[in-house]
Amino acid sequence: MAKLILLAGGQSTPHDITEAETVIGRHPECTIVIDSNMVSRKHAKVVRAGDEYFIEDLGSGNGTTVNAQRIAGRTRLAHDDRVKLGPVLFRFDCPSPQDSNKLGKTAMMGGGAAVPKPVAPPIAADFTVDIEADEENATATVLGAVRSGGPGVPGLGGFGSLEVQPEAKLRGVLEISRALAGTVDLAAILPRILDSLFNIFTGADRGAILLKDPATGQLIPRAMKHRRPGEDESVKISRTIMNKVLTERSGILSADAANDARFEASESISNFTIRSMMCVPMLGLDGEPLGIINIDTQNPMRQFRSEDLDVLMAVAGQAALSYENARLAVSYIEKLKQDSEMNIAANVQRALLPSDLPSVSGYEFYAAYDTAQAVGGDYYDSRLFDDGRICLAFGDVAGKGVPASLVMSRLSAIVQIVLDFVTDAGQATEKINHHMCTNAVEGRFVTFVFTMIDTKTHEMQVCIAGHMSPMIRKADGTIVELPEDSIGLPLGVVDGVPFDVTRLTLGAGEQVVIYTDGVSEAMNHASDLYGMDRLREIVAKGAPNAAELGKIIREDVRRHANGRPQNDDITLMTFGRLA
Repeated sequence: MAKLILLAGGQSTPHDITEAETVIGRHPECTIVIDSNMVSRKHAKVVRAGDEYFIEDLGSGNGTTVNAQRIAGRTRLAHDDRVKLGPVLFRFDCPSPQDSNKLGKTAMMGGGAAVPKPVAPPIAADFTVDIEADEENATATVLGAVRSGGPGVPGLGGFGSLEVQPEAKLRGVLEISRALAGTVDLAAILPRILDSLFNIFTGADRGAILLKDPATGQLIPRAMKHRRPGEDESVKISRTIMNKVLTERSGILSADAANDARFEASESISNFTIRSMMCVPMLGLDGEPLGIINIDTQNPMRQFRSEDLDVLMAVAGQAALSYENARLAVSYIEKLKQDSEMNIAANVQRALLPSDLPSVSGYEFYAAYDTAQAVGGDYYDSRLFDDGRICLAFGDVAGKGVPASLVMSRLSAIVQIVLDFVTDAGQATEKINHHMCTNAVEGRFVTFVFTMIDTKTHEMQVCIAGHMSPMIRKADGTIVELPEDSIGLPLGVVDGVPFDVTRLTLGAGEQVVIYTDGVSEAMNHASDLYGMDRLREIVAKGAPNAAELGKIIREDVRRHANGRPQNDDITLMTFGRLA
């Protein structure tokens, strides 16, 4: 036997279809009487023709739909079809072999044309939330509002006034807290919030959570729930109410116009289609809206009340707090992961630097490397050749942090490759520059100093590409720096340019200091620079050997900074002949 099953308030009420014509409506003479002002007196009728059943709208004000398609004439019904008379939902129950494959069914419309039978889409993943532009009618059915705390607004954050219904609110807050305890999966926490809300508000039929997109500020649907599996309608939210909730940080209660006493005698109220619904903001820790929670009921006999809105406001506050905590937990976990990866990257970068500097009789070498962040863009390297020559490479990549460290690693590889084939300072620098110009990253140039020392003749070749001149401390304490015209362009700027080579002899007791601008531009808490004059003074005072001189410079820079964090990488290399 065919049945129309009324679905309302989480319950199902079957009505047998036994007559040739079954009239449905609000009038007492109807076969199936529906007590709702949204249903016309004689709204629709079901006609039986042999083994087939058809439904026909009787000119109702709010219309009749089958599987979310509004019908204009007689339409054939199939097993498990969803039939709505205004807001009142029925399920047609008539299992038979002919209905085993709904995908192949057709529906006969008023004109007799055959059209494909609509199939309800799955809502598990492909749900939709429609924002209705209903500026004229939305406010007509707003029954009340609850203000939340916020900037310049008295209250208790997103929890509303806790003095109202404290027991109900406490139960709701505890329900949310238990449901979300230990949850840090942002994809799972929002559906759990809706599950808890449906437990708290047993009359709710549909719910949705929309969150603000950080980039655009637009509300994006993130979760939706239907009480009845297989429900094929999207959630509809009034744009007017949504904007009011966000701008005023207030919860809004809106009711069906059909249940308003002012429209009790109206036969056609199709212009007032806002369901009984509640919409509240989810306020973050800063009082700004993260998004909104919207729940509604399609049961005209179970409308939300103002006390329900008070409870939802408190529950939404706890839900927002739980979501914020989960988001912070996720950020913390990601930060720990990034810190771990950065520590690995720092170790990798340290491995690119020489573990030991050359050990040659009559010479001493020292280097210090301190990055402003986990990784940096400063660089130094050395190589001792079989014939007693020593190559020292020293560079500073523009910028700092991860981008600079990547360029630094590339420079390290290029220098090692070039030194396998070229040892002349000028030619080597030109080759290194050529490779750095190939696929160069805009703005990531490198200042560079290439030094080649013959430990037998003590001749030193120096080639400078955009870097500060090394300081050469003579045995008598005087400081010598190379002229400006000997300094060429930085690496990675222009390909094919020649680089000048300065040749000089390193005397006994003479020491050379190469440094990055992190040394000369180190700042204290008053933002005073360490400065070139102070550096020259420290170098001029000298030390018995290069290692001690390097340590003195390093400690003096730290003394000047006086605990202020580095604003740039600090790298220093000192070397020279023993006295």
